Amino acid sequence: MSVKAEQAQDALTGHVRSFAKILTERHGQRLPEWLDAVRNDNLPGLHTLAAGIDRDRDAVIAGLTLPWNSGVVEGHVNRIKMLKRQILGRAGFLLLRKRVLLYR
Repeated sequence: MSVKAEQAQDALTGHVRSFAKILTERHGQRLPEWLDAVRNDNLPGLHTLAAGIDRDRDAVIAGLTLPWNSGVVEGHVNRIKMLKRQILGRAGFLLLRKRVLLYR
């Protein structure tokens, strides 16, 4: 591995680890400095991630900072979609409704 490739890999590893720390320790207020550090390195894959985060920066920071989440709701939505896929083409809304209400 060339020296340049090794430096890029080290930079990528450092950015991923620092993002993981921001994520797991709920330090959303450190996200802007992380984004600046990512932009300063020549890592196109992370630049794409940074651009995506920037599109809704306030919501991402809130998600990485606040203790509330929509995990329970997302779990119910996922369950309903799974039930819907199971009966796809077999019946309509009434059967789906009954399956959702009776599912344990």
